[in-house]
Amino acid sequence: MRIDKFLKTARIIKRRTVANEMCDAGRVEVNGKVVKASCEVVAGDCVTLHFGSGDVKFRINAVKEVVRKDEAGDLYEQLS
Repeated sequence: MRIDKFLKTARIIKRRTVANEMCDAGRVEVNGKVVKASCEVVAGDCVTLHFGSGDVKFRINAVKEVVRKDEAGDLYEQLS
């Protein structure tokens, strides 16, 4: 699954276009590398998002195309 779609599906970022813009700005890293929105992610990948106020790190536990709102938090584990 693409990283921008995962961020939207897991409800980390509200809109896919915003996730796409973050990737274009170089604010998304997967396993320590800055990635584009088309980067494929799998379970076990570590993702870092750089926001203005700080960084958010999490590990992907599962990748699913469709999830309910209450199951979205199970897709990842926040590290910091």
